[in-house]
Amino acid sequence: MTAILRNESRRLRRGSLLLGGLFGMLTAFFLAVFPAIQDEAEVIMDAYPEFVIELMGLEELNTIEGFAGGYVYPFIWVLFGGVYLAYVGGGLIAGDVQSRKLDLTLSNPVSRESVVAQKVAALWVPIVALNGAVAITLFLGALALGERLDPVALGMVHLLGIPYLLVCAGIGVVFSVIFDRVGRAQVTSLGIVFVLWLIDGLSYTDPEYEWIGDLTPSRYYDPTGILVHGEYGFLDASLLLAVFGASLVVAAAIFVRRDI
Repeated sequence: MTAILRNESRRLRRGSLLLGGLFGMLTAFFLAVFPAIQDEAEVIMDAYPEFVIELMGLEELNTIEGFAGGYVYPFIWVLFGGVYLAYVGGGLIAGDVQSRKLDLTLSNPVSRESVVAQKVAALWVPIVALNGAVAITLFLGALALGERLDPVALGMVHLLGIPYLLVCAGIGVVFSVIFDRVGRAQVTSLGIVFVLWLIDGLSYTDPEYEWIGDLTPSRYYDPTGILVHGEYGFLDASLLLAVFGASLVVAAAIFVRRDI
């Protein structure tokens, strides 16, 4: 019953570890410039337009919490992490359709709903790898700089970031069951996640259209609020989980009805 989950987890392990290492190095790179930004925090804040400040959650850049919430997580987690999970999700089904491996899988006594569920469940591998790499690097790097991050707040910023990553993966899964070509599914998925991230930021440029940003998943994940103010958006995380669940229902419904 879990053979697909085990096989998919093993398949994702190598790429996840490599990307986790890359994310760890990117986090270390950001931390290396923190002392310079700390000294010029006020000048930097004055230089940014308002919509960039809102998009990135820039606040208290002279503190390690504000720096992590305003620089590290908006890029490494929200943008790069979201794009990567969408990319992986886009290849879960379409990859097997294109290679004809899915024909062999479905020749066994397994339902299409179970195939989708087990493949999506295998996303625990990249999620754990990315969480571990960024959290450990950030915590130890802060100590090396003579700073200290609250481990509870750090844990919560990663825990509450998982629903956001799952929504991005869910977008990929939906397109993975729509398209037969894995490249098309992955490019479309990551492109949509990137565009949604841009829409979230651009919506702040005009108060009349700020509501449009409420339709983007990144609006419901606020690392600065968690790290700086200790505001844990459990309701926002619940909404993201509901959207993720809905995307899986849609993907399963399409996959059950489509001809491969």
